[in-house]
Amino acid sequence: MQIGVDTARAVENKRVYVVDSNDVSGMALQFMLADEMECNVYEDVQTALDWAENRPPQVILLGEALLLSDGVDIVGKFKAAIADVRILVVTADAAAEHVKAAIAAGCASSIVKPLTVENVRRKVDAQLGRRAALGIPVAQG
Repeated sequence: MQIGVDTARAVENKRVYVVDSNDVSGMALQFMLADEMECNVYEDVQTALDWAENRPPQVILLGEALLLSDGVDIVGKFKAAIADVRILVVTADAAAEHVKAAIAAGCASSIVKPLTVENVRRKVDAQLGRRAALGIPVAQG
């Protein structure tokens, strides 16, 4: 296990799919999440949908390259096939038109690059309904 992993979360049996045609981003996201949840990477929408029939995810991290190549309709395909799935768009620009269209089509939010372990886990945890650890700085006098 990696440093900073909450072992209680690691046994919750939460499943996340990373669906991204960019294999570098996909592997980076899997590395960031795999210690606290089951994380599977798929390079195309149809393969992810096929696997979701028997092992549906709670969250999908959708690469923006697939939005650009396959269109925003893929959001509807995931929502129709997987009950209650939460979708986050992984993007370099949250203000881009295709990202706004994806959110309008049913995506919950976006994760903006550059990716960091803390930010990715925080965003995914929020979609899973996990409580965030509260850290309040105390001034030393």
